[in-house]
Amino acid sequence: MNYLIGDVQGCCDALERLLAQIDFSPSRDRLWLLGDLVNRGPRSLATLRRLQALGSAATCLLGNHDLHLLAVAHGVRRVSGGDTLDDILAAPDRPALVDWLRQQHLARYEAGWLMVHAGVVPTWSLQDTLALAGEVETVLRGPDLPGFLHAMYGNEPERWSPSLTGTDRLRFTVNALTRLRFCSADGRLDLKTKDGAAAAPAGFMPWFDVPGRASRGTPIAFGHWSTLGLLDRPDLLGLDTGCVWGGRLTAARLDGAEREIIQVDCEQARRPGP
Repeated sequence: MNYLIGDVQGCCDALERLLAQIDFSPSRDRLWLLGDLVNRGPRSLATLRRLQALGSAATCLLGNHDLHLLAVAHGVRRVSGGDTLDDILAAPDRPALVDWLRQQHLARYEAGWLMVHAGVVPTWSLQDTLALAGEVETVLRGPDLPGFLHAMYGNEPERWSPSLTGTDRLRFTVNALTRLRFCSADGRLDLKTKDGAAAAPAGFMPWFDVPGRASRGTPIAFGHWSTLGLLDRPDLLGLDTGCVWGGRLTAARLDGAEREIIQVDCEQARRPGP
């Protein structure tokens, strides 16, 4: 059975309760985690170790918090006030965990679903999304990872063009796949607004509501947007239900054309952040 799981963010106890509730068996089931595996929650180290130990039974996407961990671990960024990454950074198996993390994915297409952490810009098809994610994954796994991490931060360019090259192309791809919530009809990104769908700035809308987007017709599952809450449409699953903010950790069981939503409460309560 295939299970898609929303943002864990270091809430390992909630993850364990969710796995118990679905009676997870690594010999029978597959987990697809939609990114933000770590940070803000109390047990980021335990979460990474648990997921790494599952081997091929768990496939993980990289979210913005996971990329932040890579940047901190490589000396590109400093730990910020809200981070809960110290246990990973001080762990004896830190090198192995960081190396495992950089091998994970920006997008996957499995069980009939395109899976991303945040969103897909209107002009990207399924094939475009997977190809562009692959370009970033190659750099993440390559020898110039620190150089890429230095150049990864920033909100420009704000609109996609196939003519983008180099750092601009990679940065835009990362922003779309790990930070996107709202965009305009012509594909301009808004990367500042973090509230729910009703808070769209003038001229913007949730990325999945853009008319005529090229990925329409491809079922898409995503996380990242805790203020959106559970989104359960026939071709859309938004599964970040704010576990780390005192909400719930959510999984979607996929069984052919049928699916089931499974949730567990999370005792963690923190102020919402990016």
